Amino acid sequence: MTATAQARERVETLRKLINDYNYNYYVLDSPVVPDSEYDRLMRELQNLEAQYPELVVPDSPTQRVGAEPLKALGEVKHEIPMLSLNNAFSEEELADFHRRVKERLGIEQVEYAAEPKLDGLAVSLLYQEGILVQGATRGDGVTGEDVTHNVRTIPTVSLHLRGDKIPSLLEVRGEVYMPKEGFERLNREHLAKGEKTFVNPRNAAAGSLRQLDPRIAASRPLAIFCYGVGKVEQGTLPQRHSEVLARLKQWGLRTPPHVEVVAGLAGCQEYYQRLLERRDGLPYEIDGVVFKVDRFDQRQALGFVARAPRWAIAYKFPAQEELTQILDIEVQVGRTGALTPVARLQPVFVGGVTVSNATLHNEDEIRRKDVRIGDTVYVRRAGDVIPEVVKVILDHRPPDARFFQMPTQCPICGSEVIKDEGGAIARCSGGLYCPAQRKEAIKHFASRRAMDINGLGDKLVDQLIERELVEDVADLYHLTAEQLAGLERMGQKSAANLMHAIEASKHTTLPRFLYALGIREVGEATAQALAEEFNSLEALEGASEERLQEVTDIGPVVATHIAAFFRQPHNRQVIQRLREAGVCWPEKEGKKPIPQPLSGKTFVLTGTLESMTREQAKERLQALGGKVTSSVSSNTDYLVVGTNPGSKLTKAKDLHITLLDEGNFRNLLDEASHP
Repeated sequence: MTATAQARERVETLRKLINDYNYNYYVLDSPVVPDSEYDRLMRELQNLEAQYPELVVPDSPTQRVGAEPLKALGEVKHEIPMLSLNNAFSEEELADFHRRVKERLGIEQVEYAAEPKLDGLAVSLLYQEGILVQGATRGDGVTGEDVTHNVRTIPTVSLHLRGDKIPSLLEVRGEVYMPKEGFERLNREHLAKGEKTFVNPRNAAAGSLRQLDPRIAASRPLAIFCYGVGKVEQGTLPQRHSEVLARLKQWGLRTPPHVEVVAGLAGCQEYYQRLLERRDGLPYEIDGVVFKVDRFDQRQALGFVARAPRWAIAYKFPAQEELTQILDIEVQVGRTGALTPVARLQPVFVGGVTVSNATLHNEDEIRRKDVRIGDTVYVRRAGDVIPEVVKVILDHRPPDARFFQMPTQCPICGSEVIKDEGGAIARCSGGLYCPAQRKEAIKHFASRRAMDINGLGDKLVDQLIERELVEDVADLYHLTAEQLAGLERMGQKSAANLMHAIEASKHTTLPRFLYALGIREVGEATAQALAEEFNSLEALEGASEERLQEVTDIGPVVATHIAAFFRQPHNRQVIQRLREAGVCWPEKEGKKPIPQPLSGKTFVLTGTLESMTREQAKERLQALGGKVTSSVSSNTDYLVVGTNPGSKLTKAKDLHITLLDEGNFRNLLDEASHP
């Protein structure tokens, strides 16, 4: 056998394998080989076809991309028109459609093929002898655009049909769409490059499929579902629509999921409701459901009216996008202090409800979309997702449209608004005082690693705020047992226990207190570093941003947050009230602590210790200068091992890190404490 003949045989084997794998992956949604094996076979086929160009055929899996860009899209005449469907927007309109079908057929029960109505671009795929030879858009139903060069690039489009009894000519109708995840990724990529973003997946799919350069279409995450047939020559098809879809799937074409045969009006309504409930969880956009009389003989009897068949109807979901006008832009302050601009809209019915507000996310997003007060905009609402402004209609912009400016002071409490350098989110710096942040501030302050007020849970905090017993964290120390006992699920004993926990929390440490204040970006490690550096709260309160950056691991962003927090008179007033209520900690002398015995040593804790909690062990190590981290690495000096250790023990052994059981750990602490 010659080298060319061997290559031809191998190429044919590879094409069959790859087409089989494509069918399992895209049509059956059941991959049979890992991506690495698929990629290896594809590379082998590409190399062979490059070596033997005479073996390249149009339906080879390698030919999805490669055509030269076109100067213009050609026209395609649809021999059988691609008709549009009449729409129903209410149960009454659907009931009228069903009644007309029954009356024309003279029967009481009708079976419908029900399927999701995909929100994409209708196309026609023409196969001759099982090979894709043409792809066209629907156009006006009679004349479409030739997009063969682009449909070939779509992975879910079959270039070569499989199986037997395939008609010599088969025209397949389908919908090209862009999955939600791919749409979001494409917009992120365009945004990063400073390019125009797409309004919705439908527009993205349509724009991608009509590109003159197939390389652009190939780079876009397009997909297809085939939902019917047009012209057929020298072949027969089943006499029910549902059975035709099953046959198309056997031939390697990707058909819509969730296709069912339903009986009568009740079956249609129940299917519609199920799809409406599942809509937001689907990986692609649908804007309704389509009901088609399943039997073709009944379709023929029903016929057509104008440009739509009498045997089918699209029952549309409530619109998720509508046009309206921005009346004003206001700012909301969230529970973490984030300022979010919100568009106040001319009320509009969208997504099944009347919408009068929509999020604008942040100031950078407003600038990117060039949103102004008075603009006419697209508003989108999907399920329970907060409505958002998608796009401005610049042609409708009035002459008096106004720019929006983010406030420099919190609209709730008047504290300074801080925005990270290079960041998108602006935040209120009055964390201890701001009413919008009250709940989160109190919950954090009382948490176990902060002031450790045992028994002060989320629901209790909610009650304290709702009954106006607490406005800020300092008010916790002025509560009475009688007030607490009057709350839901709180008796005399529970109230007494909580009072005891509040009293006990007054005696804390400076690192814990700093962490409890909830300063943005100040976690436990940063709080510890600040306490060691400044030794007193007063010294820290007066530190400049430059001085703060001298502390290990504190950069300009964190320094800005700390300085801004202590600049706010409201925050300092709450701290003063906490001190007056008796919150205290051991004070240290001197500007900076003397180097400690465990300074420079890194510890990791795993398992349960009997003589102390993990938090107590961590605090003792840090008090002696040790650094405690959460994961084992080559920089770890000791792993403290309690009972039931985790995977950290295995990693520490692999890295030959010194292991300390509880006895040796306690000896180490004793020796370091009494050198």
